[in-house]
Amino acid sequence: MQTWKRAVIFSSLGAGAALFLSGKRPAGAALAGIGLAVFAIENRDKFEGAWRDLPELLDRGSSLIAKVADLSQRLAQQRMEL
Repeated sequence: MQTWKRAVIFSSLGAGAALFLSGKRPAGAALAGIGLAVFAIENRDKFEGAWRDLPELLDRGSSLIAKVADLSQRLAQQRMEL
């Protein structure tokens, strides 16, 4: 990958993250999207594999979030009982 493409990818992702964290979420998401788009164009084979694995990854993520939510509810109930 050429140096200027790396610079575009990393600078847009970094600026997007900074804007997102500073409260300017639409601008941050737009810049991060540009960085991801350039990265996807340069690494099509990796993104095709990730696209195929996406449903399984989403299922794992949602089950993990459900477990964490259940754990936090249990902890909150225990605190209320004390």
